[in-house]
Amino acid sequence: MFFQLFWTYLKIGTFTLGGGYAMLPLIQREVVDRRGWIDEEEFLNMIALAQAAPGLIAVNSAIFIGWRVGGWKGVAGAVLGAVLPSFLIILMIAMVFRDWKDLPAVEAAFKGIRPAVVALIAAPLFKLAKAAKISWLTALIPVAAALLIWLGHVNPVWIIVTTIIATIIVVRIKN
Repeated sequence: MFFQLFWTYLKIGTFTLGGGYAMLPLIQREVVDRRGWIDEEEFLNMIALAQAAPGLIAVNSAIFIGWRVGGWKGVAGAVLGAVLPSFLIILMIAMVFRDWKDLPAVEAAFKGIRPAVVALIAAPLFKLAKAAKISWLTALIPVAAALLIWLGHVNPVWIIVTTIIATIIVVRIKN
C-alpha cells in the first residue's frame, strides 16, 4: 500500500499546477473514482478536515487518505509522494530562476499559467458544490465570506469562528 499511495500522490503532485486546491480534482479522480479507496461523501468530509487543519491541503489530504487506506505506512507513502515533486521542482526553479526571470518568454509563460490555475481551482469547486448539495442560497455564504475578506479586510479566522457558531445555532434550532 505504501508504494501504491506513493505512486498515486507522486503522479498527482508532478502533474498539477496551482497548489493543493488544483490537486483536488486529480485526487478525487484517483482515490474516489478510479481506486475506490473512499466514497464521494467521505472525500467531501476529508476536504473539510484538510481545510480546517493547519498546513497544506494536499499534505492534509494525503495524511487522511494515507491513514484511511494504509495506516502509518500509508501516511508516509502518500505524504512523500505529495511533497517530493513540488520540492524537487521548486529546488530546480530556484537554481535557475534568478538568471531567467527577466526573459520575456518566462514572463509570458507565467502570465499564461495564471488563468489556467484559476480554472483548475474553480472547476472542482463547482463539482464539489454539486456533490455537497449546495443550493444557490447556501452558495451566498462563501461568496459573502470572500467579499468580506477581499473588500472588507476581515480576518478569515473571524469568518470561520462566526460560521461555526452560526451553524451550531441553526442546527440546534432545527433539531
